[in-house]
Amino acid sequence: MSDITFDGRVAVVTGAGGGLGRSYAIELARRGARVVVNDLGGSVDGTGAENRAADAVVEEIRSAGGEAVANYDSVATPEGGEAVVGSALGEFGTLDIVVNNAGILRDRSFTNMSLDELHGVLDTHLKGAFYVSMPAFRAMKEKGYGRFVHTSSNSGIFGNFGQANYGAAKMGLVGLSNVLAIEGAKYGIASNVIAPVARTRMTEQLLGPLAEMVDPAQVMPMVVYLCSEANPFTHEIFTAGGGRYGRIFIGTNEGWFAGSKVVPTVEEVAANLDTIRDVSEYVVPASSNEELMIIARLFGGG
Repeated sequence: MSDITFDGRVAVVTGAGGGLGRSYAIELARRGARVVVNDLGGSVDGTGAENRAADAVVEEIRSAGGEAVANYDSVATPEGGEAVVGSALGEFGTLDIVVNNAGILRDRSFTNMSLDELHGVLDTHLKGAFYVSMPAFRAMKEKGYGRFVHTSSNSGIFGNFGQANYGAAKMGLVGLSNVLAIEGAKYGIASNVIAPVARTRMTEQLLGPLAEMVDPAQVMPMVVYLCSEANPFTHEIFTAGGGRYGRIFIGTNEGWFAGSKVVPTVEEVAANLDTIRDVSEYVVPASSNEELMIIARLFGGG
C-alpha cells in the first residue's frame, strides 16, 4: 500500500491544543496537510482562555517543517465556528478536512445537574460541531470534496453514570454525522465518527489505572485515515483505544410482524418480546429510508 499523504489539503482540528487533537494535528501536518490548530485554551470544564496551547502545537508543527496557524475562537458560538473555518479559508484559501474534537466536561449525576452544566456541554460538543461544520460543509460542497470526523464517546453510545449531558451531546454527534454523510455523498464529502478511548485531561480521573494503557497517539492513526482521500467509508462509527480498533454500529433486526393494519394487544406484544429482541440476524440501515423498506417488504409479504 502506498503512503497516505495530505499534500495540498487543508485541515481544521478543533480542541487541538493538547491530547487527541494535538496528535491529529501534528500527524496531518507531518503528512503534508496545512492545519488550523483551534483551541480556546480553557480548563477541562470550559472556563478560562489563553493562547499558549494552540501556539505550542503550531510551533511544534512549524519546527518540523510543516504549515499551521493557530485559532483561539470558541466553537460554542456561531461566530466562533465561522471564524474557525474563516481561518482556514483566509490563510490557505480552501478547506478539505474537519475534525470536530473540541470538548469540555461538567459531570454530575442527573438529579443534581444544573442547566449551566447541561448547556455548557451541549454548546461545546454538539452545537460547536454544528457551528464549525455548517460553513465547512458549504466550502466542501462547492469544491466537491471533504472529510469530516466527529468525536463521539462510548459514554454517549453506551452510557455512563454522571454524564447525561456529555452522553447526549456525544450521541447527537452520531446523528449529525449520519445526515452529513447522506447529504454530502453526491459532493464527495464523507462523514464518520470516532469513539476514542484515550488518556487526556478530560479522562484521566475517569479511566483510573487504565489511563496508562491508552495513549492518545494510538487513536491518531484511525482518525488520520478517516481524514484521507484513501478512505472510502462514510456514515460509520469507529472505536479506537489502547491498540484496539473496531466498528460500532446501529442496526435493526427483522423483529415481529403483527400483520398489515393490525393493532396488536399489549399482551401480544409482551408474548412476542423474544422475537422483537432477537438480534441473531440484523441489518445496518444506511438511512431512515432503508428501515422503512424493511417495513414495506413485510407489508408485501403480509
